[in-house]
Amino acid sequence: MKEELQYIGEKIVKNNDKLAKSLSELMYIEYNQKLHQYGIEEYHIMEWTMKLIQYIGESLLKDQKTVTKKITNLATYIGKIIAENGISLKHAIKSISFVRHVIWNVFTEELEQNRLSAITMLSVSKIIDPFLDEISHIFSQIYEVQNKKKIDIAYTALEELSVPIVPITPGVAVMPIIGEIDTHRSTLIMQTGLDKSAHMELSHLILDISGVQIVDTMIVNNLFNLVQALRLLGIETILTGIRPEIAQTSVRLGIDFRKINTKATLEQALEGIGFRRVMNK
Repeated sequence: MKEELQYIGEKIVKNNDKLAKSLSELMYIEYNQKLHQYGIEEYHIMEWTMKLIQYIGESLLKDQKTVTKKITNLATYIGKIIAENGISLKHAIKSISFVRHVIWNVFTEELEQNRLSAITMLSVSKIIDPFLDEISHIFSQIYEVQNKKKIDIAYTALEELSVPIVPITPGVAVMPIIGEIDTHRSTLIMQTGLDKSAHMELSHLILDISGVQIVDTMIVNNLFNLVQALRLLGIETILTGIRPEIAQTSVRLGIDFRKINTKATLEQALEGIGFRRVMNK
């Protein structure tokens, strides 16, 4: 059986060019012009498939640990390229089935000519299939990491949008806070308020909480901390948008807003710092 394994390994290596060409043709038939659109040319596919088929043939001839390292490095290299170029994981995994198809065509031909025994074919399968499965696993890991990066970037952008600071005029801006405030978002409000206020060189920052449904002691305490920190930077803070139900809840909880400059509306806050409505005559 060892001689048969060596025979089939040598045949795969010897027919590398032919097998790689068949494999690249299969892929281009399947994906049509998509690979061109992704910026991956046919010679790239040919180069990768020749290396892969070479390593598969070597797995039947040489120490498998050495071949495993080669295949792992190649799969990682290819996986990163195709992931960065926008090829879907479905297509990446499907390409492995083309490799199986081309390789098993060789085995089928040998079986039909009675050059290999069934037990040899089983041994070949036990060697080659784990390599191909490992390639699929490597592709999946690469795409998982890439997707996590995309999600993290999108989440960061969403966080920034959830705590905007809108400039009104040089030195004056509004931070409209909308929705629920949890511990994480409270920290984000503090960081964004301080960083952007300092960067924009504000003299006044208006915190509008008209879009906040619930105000509890934790939220108020964090607002107090933000006001105090801004005051140390020389920035005056005005709190607006306290609705009647929030005012009632605050009184019931014993929350004292007297230490914060509050106005009922944004318009009142702007008037308080010198803005006046200009009426058209």
